[in-house]
Amino acid sequence: MTDVPFETTLLVRDTCLCLAAQRAARALARRFDDAFRPLDLTNGQFSLLMALNRQRPPSIAPLAEFLAMDRTTLTAALKPLERRGLITVSVDPDDRRSRLLRLTGKGRGLLAKALPIWKEHHALLELQTGPADGLRRDLAKLARGTPDAQAPARDTSRALSALPCAD
Repeated sequence: MTDVPFETTLLVRDTCLCLAAQRAARALARRFDDAFRPLDLTNGQFSLLMALNRQRPPSIAPLAEFLAMDRTTLTAALKPLERRGLITVSVDPDDRRSRLLRLTGKGRGLLAKALPIWKEHHALLELQTGPADGLRRDLAKLARGTPDAQAPARDTSRALSALPCAD
């Protein structure tokens, strides 16, 4: 058995984009969960409701793709919203195998109450971090995936060995 040196752990901690994105996503999720708590809403539910706020109701597959979720996870996330009467799930008249997702009046009302909270907390974030347009562009690029994202792994040991490790 070969041990991974602690310096490698520090390297990953300090350079891993996936870890940094996960940590930032968790911190943002906690922040918005706290903000939406008085409405009995989570940040994920806010995002779902906002994604359903459109003129034509989407079906599950395109909504899952937009939210970068698998369909099973999305279906599970929709169930509490449906139980609360915030959304309806109905058979698509054009394709009986498909389901259409709609905000109810109650769902639109809750979204309207949540929006000022989102705006306030989002503005505070931008004050703390500065303009986030570049970050949004980069995150959107990552979410879309790039042709290189599917490329086979390359030997990056020389580049990695040049990175400083600090604890």
